[in-house]
Amino acid sequence: MSKRNNPAGAPEKKPERLVPLGEIVTTHGIRGWLKLKPYNPETAALSLTQTVVLKKGEEVYSHHSLEASRVHKGQLLIKLEGIDQIDEAEKWVGSTLAVAEEALQPLESGEYYYYQVLGFKVYDTQGQWLGILTRIWSKKGGDLYVVQGNDKEYLIPAVRQVIEKIDIPGGKIIINPPAGLLDL
Repeated sequence: MSKRNNPAGAPEKKPERLVPLGEIVTTHGIRGWLKLKPYNPETAALSLTQTVVLKKGEEVYSHHSLEASRVHKGQLLIKLEGIDQIDEAEKWVGSTLAVAEEALQPLESGEYYYYQVLGFKVYDTQGQWLGILTRIWSKKGGDLYVVQGNDKEYLIPAVRQVIEKIDIPGGKIIINPPAGLLDL
């Protein structure tokens, strides 16, 4: 598979920073629809004016406008400009769907995107290192931070009573766990 060219004929290049939204897991139908497994369930709210990037491997990038998205039997389906047949869609199964960081909506003060905090070091209020934030599980009752310590995995509820501070520039999270939370 080679790099796809834009209409002007210039090879497409990698944007400055890509934010992965999910993985293309299969095709749907014969008209180029793709089934997306989002990394964050809120990805279902993709903007139809948004340009997305399909990334396969380290060198293949393909930029597309999002023509349509819908939920079908609990799965997120997307239709991208320029992918109109199943054979073209099949080429992108296993690829990552991403957007350029600058295309993300600005957030309010104190808000963050998941990708911004993954990999952060997590400490308790006494300064004891607990581990690294490796995943965020979105549940109906709220998010859970999965923190991998040296020999233990912690599930930390992402609520104000527990999360003391998220230091984006410093790459760390301070938590004030209730008694017994870290013993589970």
